[in-house]
Amino acid sequence: MIFAGEAYNVEQGVTNELFQTERDETPTCLFKGAPEDHTKFNASTATNAVSDVTKFALFMRFLAPPEPAPETPSSARGRSVFSEIGCALCHTPSLTTGRSSSAALSEKPAGLFSDLLLHRMGPRLADDIVQGVAGPDEFRTAPLWGLGQRIFLLHDGRTTDLVEAIEAHASRRNAHFPPSEANAVTGRFRALGDAKKQDLLDFLRSL
Repeated sequence: MIFAGEAYNVEQGVTNELFQTERDETPTCLFKGAPEDHTKFNASTATNAVSDVTKFALFMRFLAPPEPAPETPSSARGRSVFSEIGCALCHTPSLTTGRSSSAALSEKPAGLFSDLLLHRMGPRLADDIVQGVAGPDEFRTAPLWGLGQRIFLLHDGRTTDLVEAIEAHASRRNAHFPPSEANAVTGRFRALGDAKKQDLLDFLRSL
């Protein structure tokens, strides 16, 4: 709900019940009372009463996860390499959802390939953005499900090359940041033979 409300306000400029302050507070730009998107208590149906933000949040909550491609001999070997070199330490293949009032979401396996935790990634990926408890070089492990359908990679979309994205996980300490937590894993990736590297890439692109 918070993500939906903030996106409406920041990206679309639509005030809502969660974010009621206009992004542009110039008096001549304030044409409507806040919030612009809200619950409509006098609506004729329950569906029409719900705010757009709530509908958007429900859509996201029940959106099906990305479907991986059918497994091939190469991608099956790549899955083993993924665990062997330590990628799965942070990109946890599957987590189980907590209990939910919705049976569709309650205690279900989610193959998102993330531990959903913050990790220090070193100066190479540091963006100097502090958000919540995340420091300027800390990132939540990006879920890899749907990776095969992505064009731009890493948090800032800086590359379309999967090998370059893996290499960017490695970085040494500098005057401002400690080394990346992924240095050892990236080192093991570099030490792989060409065949194992290709199997790993085929696996990642199958997600």
